[in-house]
Amino acid sequence: MPAAKRRSARVATRTGDTGETSLFSKDRVRKSDSRIEALGDLDEAQAVIGVARSLAPRSGLGRELLELQKGLYLAMAEIATPPADIRRLKARINRDAVARLDRVLESLKKANPIEGRFVIPGDNRYAATLDHARTVARRAERRVVACVDEGFVAGQDMLPWLNRLSDVLFVLARAADRTPTRKR
Repeated sequence: MPAAKRRSARVATRTGDTGETSLFSKDRVRKSDSRIEALGDLDEAQAVIGVARSLAPRSGLGRELLELQKGLYLAMAEIATPPADIRRLKARINRDAVARLDRVLESLKKANPIEGRFVIPGDNRYAATLDHARTVARRAERRVVACVDEGFVAGQDMLPWLNRLSDVLFVLARAADRTPTRKR
């Protein structure tokens, strides 16, 4: 049997040419809407984590970074979905996701004690990329707080998850500071 033909994604839809975009509904909003700003920062965090993951292929660290990226997809879907349509989502950031990141964080801290000092990123590319991802995740967290404050999204699980995300990235970066890397 021939393989099922995949439908090609429409990249240039031109529906945003007037400065509006769609949410995960029929609603259209200005691209300056706080939800779109938050989505942009979450997407950027996703991309920077992807760069870090490319520096640690086929490793436990790489798999953990992929899990963080998957969590960011859930966060983005929730931000993009109006509260009235939230039941459409099959999965969301929940208490279990926060608890999982808490466990990951504790495990990482146990294996990588953190010194009580300021850090200047850049000892190696991998650690610097993780620190970059952490700063973008913190910015995204601030944008999501604005969405929570405006009533666009519930924050009881989302905000703790985003806070843990940047904590995990910080500890991963400190671990990467101690890891010798190959010259690229």
